[in-house]
Amino acid sequence: MSKIKILWVDDEIDLLKPHILFLEKKNYEVTKCQSGTEAIDILDEDNFDIIFLDENMPGLSGIETLSEIKEKEDGIPVVMITKSEEEYIMEEAIGSKIADYLIKPVNPNQILLSLKKNLDNSRLVSEKTTANYQQEFRKIAMDMAMVNSFEEWSELYQRLIYWELQLENIEDTGMFEILESQKVEANSQFCKFIDKNYPDWFSGSNDAPVMSHTLFKEKVVPEISKDQPTLLVVIDNLRYDQWKAFEPTINNYYKKEQEDSYFSILPTATQYARNSIFSGLMPSEMKKKHPDLWLDDTDEGGKNMNENEFLTAQLQRLGLNIKHEYYKITNERSGKTLAANFKGLKDNDLTVVVYNFVDMLSHSKTEMEVIKELASNDKSYRSLTQSWFKNSPLLEMIQQAQQLGFKLLITTDHGTINVKNPSRVIGDKNTSLNLRYKTGKSLTYEKKEVLEAINPKDIHLPSINMSSSFIFAKGDYFFAYPNNYNHYVSYYRNTYQHGGVSLEEMIIPFIVLNPR
Repeated sequence: MSKIKILWVDDEIDLLKPHILFLEKKNYEVTKCQSGTEAIDILDEDNFDIIFLDENMPGLSGIETLSEIKEKEDGIPVVMITKSEEEYIMEEAIGSKIADYLIKPVNPNQILLSLKKNLDNSRLVSEKTTANYQQEFRKIAMDMAMVNSFEEWSELYQRLIYWELQLENIEDTGMFEILESQKVEANSQFCKFIDKNYPDWFSGSNDAPVMSHTLFKEKVVPEISKDQPTLLVVIDNLRYDQWKAFEPTINNYYKKEQEDSYFSILPTATQYARNSIFSGLMPSEMKKKHPDLWLDDTDEGGKNMNENEFLTAQLQRLGLNIKHEYYKITNERSGKTLAANFKGLKDNDLTVVVYNFVDMLSHSKTEMEVIKELASNDKSYRSLTQSWFKNSPLLEMIQQAQQLGFKLLITTDHGTINVKNPSRVIGDKNTSLNLRYKTGKSLTYEKKEVLEAINPKDIHLPSINMSSSFIFAKGDYFFAYPNNYNHYVSYYRNTYQHGGVSLEEMIIPFIVLNPR
């Protein structure tokens, strides 16, 4: 193994001989120089793993030297060492992307700690994270066997996501594979829990989670105030892990006041779940109360074209006399237009923005080979979502909302799951086309792979005809017809779908934030 090479730049380098001897005994190779100009010349001739740089030197100052180093070798970590504790020097150094900042006099152990932090960080974090997860793995496995409430499932799912995000960048990929198998097992147990408990959530008892049809009344309404405008952003198809991926970007503008999860209704599909949010009703009630606004799966036309009408009716039913506006963003052009005109929304009590990017991303992953390559697994799917968000008109809106003092609510209608296992299903020509749920009559399917609703009324879903039933794919299954089966399976395997029963689709975020 080659030695770590250090360049140490200090006009009083001879006084640091004890520090350098200490490092050389630790098997580090130290090159000394006494000025910024000399350091720049040495960088042209040799490669280094890290640079220790004195801030107060004659000739080129430490800050000036740092600037020239970054122009030449932006990737080398630079540790600034200074006698001064003045804030402006610290801010200038940090703004120039230093790796660490040490105040003189420094002792050898401080230097060693900085080296470990900057050069050995990946290995140390990997080892510590692996050890911590190995302990947590056993605890999660034990807890999973005993989970028996929706609150416990929400907490367990968030723990799994926490460890997924911790493990995704470590060197030991074996740990990540163990976590993936634990998620599969968790989904298997969760499906049993939903099968057993879901119908009871509509019995009127208090032992039910906040769901799509109660979200607005229970979570959104309490946040609406005449004293502060509220922006409700519904990002279609947003999973809890995707929210965690771009949360740090939002934290630059907003402080998180509350992070909750709620449960999407079944099917976890836009035309059911999102209409349910805006109407405050379950689908069977929507069809009964608003026959002019509801469309069944087999009806022609867009199924989410009347969300604003549903919302207006719900506001009236709740007796809320507020000024509200609703916008649906389905492409970048309409997003940029709304961002450009956002200041005009400051007098609304409630502004609702439905943003369809993640839904388009999951559909594009099915249709476009390039997106399949870019989002081949959950890690890359998160990364793609994060990249989109940082460059999106939605972020522009959020920045403007912060400047205008809006309260910000972020949520979704349902999540999505990477499907891997085909499940054979047979139905007639009127059977719905979704890959994760089917509704129709005379459906034939593998019972162990689905959650079935023989009588849709039991879970407040509309029947297309008297003998219609619903089935929902469990875990990572997706439905495939026997006709052209192999082609169909190959085309849809490893794509992101929704409509079925899984932690990823059903347990979804609701976030309350206030401007910084």
